[in-house]
Amino acid sequence: MQLIEVPAKQGYVWLRQGAWLFRKNPIGFLLLLFIYLFAVNLLMLLVPPIGVFAILLVNPAIFVGFMSACRDTVAGKRVGPASLIAGFRAYGKDAMRSLLKLGGIYGVLVLVVSGVLMTMVDVDTLMTVVSDKPLTTEAIREFYLAMVMGSVLYIPVAVLFWFAPLLVAWHGIPVGKALFFSWMSVWRNRAAFIVYGVLVAILLIAVPLFIDALFASSGANNIAPIIATPYRILVMAVLYCSFYATYRGCFNVTQAAGQTTDTAA
Repeated sequence: MQLIEVPAKQGYVWLRQGAWLFRKNPIGFLLLLFIYLFAVNLLMLLVPPIGVFAILLVNPAIFVGFMSACRDTVAGKRVGPASLIAGFRAYGKDAMRSLLKLGGIYGVLVLVVSGVLMTMVDVDTLMTVVSDKPLTTEAIREFYLAMVMGSVLYIPVAVLFWFAPLLVAWHGIPVGKALFFSWMSVWRNRAAFIVYGVLVAILLIAVPLFIDALFASSGANNIAPIIATPYRILVMAVLYCSFYATYRGCFNVTQAAGQTTDTAA
């Protein structure tokens, strides 16, 4: 495995490659995303305090599962729901323990970021977005402000964990070194990641904000979620596929550890 330094324009290429990968198996990737979102909502509904940390704990392993599905799609293999648990069963007990350790560190850092964010936004106004009360322009503005501020606070965490799960599971690198190598990989290709991040922000924040503002100005606030929600889901699926493109773009690898594992159901 060798780190590759790429030009800034590669950030756009990664997103384009993610869209290409999504088009190869849209139903499969959407199914994985729906299963994940359903499991997240179920855990948060049944056991809110424990469920949140449990989601964060297993997140690196789930990420490896989704990346395994991307890799298998490129290889022309079938992808099924079992792909999501590939991080727990396909790479050995040592990898699983390391992924859970990563998850514990990730969970603590995300909770710290969330705590800091709550001190910077109007929580009462923000809660109206998830309540049954009619949405107001102020609530929508506070929601997107929280998204922007949360994204900025989350960037250092994202850099640490961008490649760490794959380095642990596919290449057997210890947790500490995986976090360091992930940081260095993103830093040395920071121009490409800045372009990538700006494009993602436009797709995930600017476009939905424009949709909400457009319908709010015409008094049709209830119609905006009908359009914005499917749009966000599609963008999220493409975004997850583009994560695999960033891995292949930043590392010169011929075959990752465990690559022959079939993750189909």
